[in-house]
Amino acid sequence: MDMSDKKGPITLKVILIGNSGVGKSSVMNRYVNHRFTNMYRATVGTDFLSKTINIDGDTVTLQIWDTAGTERFQSLGTPLYRGAHCCMLVFDVTSKASFSALDGWRKEFLIQGEPKDPSDFPFIVLGNKTDLSDREVSDKLARQWCEEIRGEYFEGSAKEDLDVEKPFLRAAQRGLQQYKKHTLENTGHFQITCKQPRETRNTCEC
Repeated sequence: MDMSDKKGPITLKVILIGNSGVGKSSVMNRYVNHRFTNMYRATVGTDFLSKTINIDGDTVTLQIWDTAGTERFQSLGTPLYRGAHCCMLVFDVTSKASFSALDGWRKEFLIQGEPKDPSDFPFIVLGNKTDLSDREVSDKLARQWCEEIRGEYFEGSAKEDLDVEKPFLRAAQRGLQQYKKHTLENTGHFQITCKQPRETRNTCEC
């Protein structure tokens, strides 16, 4: 247990993917910086922000990657997908097309990201722009699809700061489970190799 204290925070990689214009950057900025802007700027390539939080006693640094949702930058996302602990699929509740595209984004992530256990990899689905009245995707439809892919559904508004924190906290919890599951077998080995130099150093200083 003292080993985990010395290592510092656990870094978890969370990837945001979805069509261009659904508000991935806005959601990320609202959560990390508590800011929102109406000025739309397409993400060129990738962008990321970090936030350190506490999850069930563990200090976790969330590294949130915002990927470009346009096809000409899509190839840039592929190396980024690797090593992710959780994937957040973002769509605009006023755009049926952005919701329909999620299945393709999810499949692309599983192919390119190569998670160790694809059937158990955590997907968080976030419907953004709930502050707008011209809704095209119902809560029921989104939840139905999430059941099919074994994902978890959240919705909110980056603009109005509605329920933006919940999906990220859940992504952190699920990502932490993923981290512990796939690094636990290496931890024992890591502790053994770290103990040895400590013992030899003590004898040398005598």
